[in-house]
Amino acid sequence: MTDFIRFFIPFYFIFFFGVSFLGISILVARRIGKNPDVLPKDDSAYGLIGLYFKITIFSLFIYALFILIFPDAVFSIFQIRFLNIALLKYLGISLMVIAFIWVFIAQIQMKNSWRIGIDDELKTPLITHGLFRFSRNPVFLGMTMSLTGFFFTFPTMIAFLFLITGSILMQIQIRLEEAYLLVQHGSAYSVYKKSVGRMLGFIKT
Repeated sequence: MTDFIRFFIPFYFIFFFGVSFLGISILVARRIGKNPDVLPKDDSAYGLIGLYFKITIFSLFIYALFILIFPDAVFSIFQIRFLNIALLKYLGISLMVIAFIWVFIAQIQMKNSWRIGIDDELKTPLITHGLFRFSRNPVFLGMTMSLTGFFFTFPTMIAFLFLITGSILMQIQIRLEEAYLLVQHGSAYSVYKKSVGRMLGFIKT
């Protein structure tokens, strides 16, 4: 099990971000003629959130590589021993796989509306079908599931820190995007917001 996790985690994140971000972004860029990564690179508060996102993702990659190269040393540092059980590891791996499939489906359903950040230059249609019937933010929900699964699979305080940091950044980004969508789509988004939960269908806010 340990050897499997050692290889699974780094290759999972390489595949996850390679397909769900790089691959999808290249596909959408070819369709719309512009880079869908529209996170600002300025000194604004929103620009800072984008920078923290990139730092978190880069740090996650480095940590995953350390797991591959130095598994015993990395796992022994800040290990949460009472969570180091086989059942949680199987649950974590399952969550990570489901999260990847969920995010990929959500991105495909967004079609040319997929963006990394808020595109204030080109108005995109409001997506309410498919997985968006159950969650207003299925991509962020899937990413949260992925980080949760990672923590269960590799229960250390550092993995927990990635989960907490990633969740906070995503919740801030969600609220920024919701404010933008409300301006762009007005009453249509208000109605949608009241009928579908922010992350899950039974939680409306």
